[in-house]
Formats: sequence, structure tokens, C-alpha cells
Amino acid sequence: MSSWAEDRLAVQDVMQRYAAGVDDRDLDLYRSCFADDVEVVGFGQETVNGGDAWTDYVRGALEAFDATQHMLSPVYATIDGDDADARTDVQALHYMREQEGAILTLWATYLTKMRRQADGGWKIVRHELVSRGTRISPPPQ
Repeated sequence: MSSWAEDRLAVQDVMQRYAAGVDDRDLDLYRSCFADDVEVVGFGQETVNGGDAWTDYVRGALEAFDATQHMLSPVYATIDGDDADARTDVQALHYMREQEGAILTLWATYLTKMRRQADGGWKIVRHELVSRGTRISPPPQ
């Protein structure tokens, strides 16, 4: 059995892999963060169910951006046995493909539930985006 500190680091690492996977366009790494039956809410009108469906959604959404950068706060996590709740603040820059020089900035909080897997690792079982605001900066003149 792992220690509380080891679990906290492992939960934090899932969120770091999440950001690295999406920003590096390594969707295999990104997909590895999610349980097969994950529920994802707040990223659009509809709830997305399933790790493969969510990764496909993100793959399509990324087509609008030349690059992204997700800057995450330290993860505030509570762990109860094999379940964890994580709160992670994020500022994400999205460099718009269709508007040269334009940047969409998102300020948000991720509310994430994770579960320890049979192999001892952690995966996201529910992921919610709580948007705090967005801004599109026009290209420089």
C-alpha cells in the first residue's frame, strides 16, 4: 500500500500528464490519464462519456489551434482510500489557427475525481471544467 504522500504525488502527476499530453499533442499520453468510463462535463453543451470518446473530442477541438499551453496550479487533493478528489486551477493559452496572432486565454478550475486502478496507478473517472472567464486577444497592430 502506498503512503499518503506517494498518492498525492501520483494524483498530481496525472494532472501534469494531462497538460503535457494535450500541449504536446501526445494524445496517447493524454488518453492514459482517463478511465475507460470517464465522465467529462463543462467543456461544451453535452457530457462526454468514455475515454476514447473524450480523446476524439479533444483531437477535433485542437484543430482550431496552432499551439496550446496549460499552466496548472498546485493540485489540491483529498484522498480517501482508492478515491481522490482534485481541484486544479488552470490558465490555458490557445493560439488561434484562423486568426493569426490571436490568443484565446481561458481561466478555469478543473474538478477531477480519480480512482486507483488495479495496477496501483490513478485515472480520472470524472472531469469537470468550471470556467472563470475567457478573453481573445487580437493580433498586435
